Amino acid sequence: MSERPPISPRSPRAALEPEQVPPPPKRSDRARNPFVIVGNAIFTILIILMIGAGATYYYGKQTLESPGPLQEDKIVNIPARAGKRDIADVLSREGVINVNPWVFIGSVFALKASSDLKPGEYSFQKNASLRDVIATIVDGKVVQHAITIPEGLTSEQIVSRLSDNDIFTGSVREIPREGTLLPETYKFPRGTTRDQVIQRLQQAQKRVLAEIWERRNTDTPLKSPDQLVTLASIVEKETGRADERSRVAAVFVNRLRQRMKLQSDPTIIYGLVGGKGTLGRPIKRSEITQPSPYNTYVIDGLPPGPIANPGRASLEATANPARTRDLFFVADGTGGHAFTETYDQHAKNVAKLRASEKQIQNDTVEPADDPAPAAAAPGAADTNPTAATPPKPTNQKKPPRSGRQGAAQQTTSPPVVQR
Repeated sequence: MSERPPISPRSPRAALEPEQVPPPPKRSDRARNPFVIVGNAIFTILIILMIGAGATYYYGKQTLESPGPLQEDKIVNIPARAGKRDIADVLSREGVINVNPWVFIGSVFALKASSDLKPGEYSFQKNASLRDVIATIVDGKVVQHAITIPEGLTSEQIVSRLSDNDIFTGSVREIPREGTLLPETYKFPRGTTRDQVIQRLQQAQKRVLAEIWERRNTDTPLKSPDQLVTLASIVEKETGRADERSRVAAVFVNRLRQRMKLQSDPTIIYGLVGGKGTLGRPIKRSEITQPSPYNTYVIDGLPPGPIANPGRASLEATANPARTRDLFFVADGTGGHAFTETYDQHAKNVAKLRASEKQIQNDTVEPADDPAPAAAAPGAADTNPTAATPPKPTNQKKPPRSGRQGAAQQTTSPPVVQR
């Protein structure tokens, strides 16, 4: 058994008094040093800051990397001169982001993109994160809109199309010179000025024309790039078929060599309406011989300038026409043309076209309704129509009368080229 410490007797009064706690040890002089106090404070603050920075980094990373609210790709326009708060409001309103505007602004600063945000129309992908959204705006890869300028339009018609397109801004100061714009498909961002569009079309035309002129057949009677554009514009208006362009060009080149009048209907139309491009009706017989600087039934050689803006294919075909002796061509009634070397054969082709047109007109006339047979049973069908009562044609479409693009059609005058 262990020995218990002896119990020292205490008086009742002393037993009621609390025991005395020993005094705390004295602080060392080192602990009371002000440098130690300041150091401890700094260390504590650093610990707090590190914990705060870690928490902020974790929250910021989650905010930047988390998938955004977009359910599908969306195009959003960031207006010019918009501040960071304005951009945040636009993105939030369009459903691209779902964070507080100040969080967006803080993220912009964190990514060091404060001065790199660019206005424009942007395509944001489905569930784009905040980092992706900011990167898209910083990269400035705005949406490009494809604009197609068809071949054979006049400069006035092209300007009209640009004026009707709401992705462009500003106005065109003056109508460009005919034949100086290259028809093609271009891509422009929203907000491009119309003058900038015109300048790009003109630059493209100069580049392409220079390339084609260098590769031209030097045997052609064309003396300058301007003459090439002029003749190519006529070829462009005469046919829209790729397989015919070089042969149509050959007809006109052969005529120029033999000092024959070109006799192209589209030149009559341009002489009458100019840049408007279309006459809206057939050419009248009196207009064929009506004097005009562009009417190639009246003038010798080429007109004073282009009658439209030819495309690359027509320029190529005119610079390198087919090697033929053809001097005439006329619509063949199927969308193409019949080419001949002699006027006699050409006259036969014209007569064939007239007969075909007359037959089409006869075939499309609606016959009178026949009276119902008295003895016919209800629902019985006439299975033996007679020659005198031909069956009514159903869903019969009248084919085009000519394959020429943009040229007015007529049946009372030479259809295309004729001496």
